[in-house]
Amino acid sequence: MMNTTLCQSCGMPLTTPAQFGTEADGNATREYCIYCYKNGQFEQPNIPLEGMIEMCTAILKGEGMDEESARSMLQNQLPYLKRWNGTVERGTSAGLGDDSNDTSGSSVPTGSTNPANSTIATESYGLSGALLGLSEPVRYVTLPAKRLAGVSARTTNAIEISGKGCIQGLWNQYFSSDQLPAPEVARYGCYSDYTDGITGEYTILVGHEVSADEGLPEDMNSVDLPPATYAVFTSRRGPMAEVVGEAWGAVWAWADQHKRTFTGDFELYDERSIDPENVQVDVYIAVQSMQ
Repeated sequence: MMNTTLCQSCGMPLTTPAQFGTEADGNATREYCIYCYKNGQFEQPNIPLEGMIEMCTAILKGEGMDEESARSMLQNQLPYLKRWNGTVERGTSAGLGDDSNDTSGSSVPTGSTNPANSTIATESYGLSGALLGLSEPVRYVTLPAKRLAGVSARTTNAIEISGKGCIQGLWNQYFSSDQLPAPEVARYGCYSDYTDGITGEYTILVGHEVSADEGLPEDMNSVDLPPATYAVFTSRRGPMAEVVGEAWGAVWAWADQHKRTFTGDFELYDERSIDPENVQVDVYIAVQSMQ
């Protein structure tokens, strides 16, 4: 997934101004969502990371995601966010409380707190809908083997969320190459060689399709995708960073996560993606063959 702004407390993609948290002066901040951070402070400053993970797990489970997968994903991603990785200092505008036992804050209640009393619970539809979308694939399609060539690297979702990821850099590197095909040729963001589904390492390749026997420059890598059936998620039209994040949100919230095979997934950028401010993207998720 190409880089998008994430809430540094719960990981929600921030794609519209209505989702931004607010500082004490009423100005918006793109560091935190409105459900976690309002009027210059966290909604529940004494809630630990574990509470955030458990509440978000419950929300994702309610939206159809497998509980084990949801918890594993959150455990691997949330600790890298600014609120939980030790980069938020006490007394800053992040709004941590003065309690000496307060090591973190969150709008998510702990297991001993009644969820009905929390902002995150009373507005859970807003969080879950914005965090992971409420969509289904627009279609299923079976494609033959495909060879893609470009620039690649190994990464994880946790690294990308931490702000130390490589994906945006790979796109920049790819488009600075003098080996590019014509502008109208479709581009791909391909995810393959997964070690542990959504929680482990994978290879991200940014590139284009080439023939099986085509020779490649020394500075280009390739990935061979096997014949596969894909669930296709199509974004709305809009700015690239927003719509790609929303499309992946729909993938994460999809009720049929168990159908994924992780043999290789990809984003397709075709003629609908020429204008970066008015992009429509298809995300292809490899799944078990449809009966």
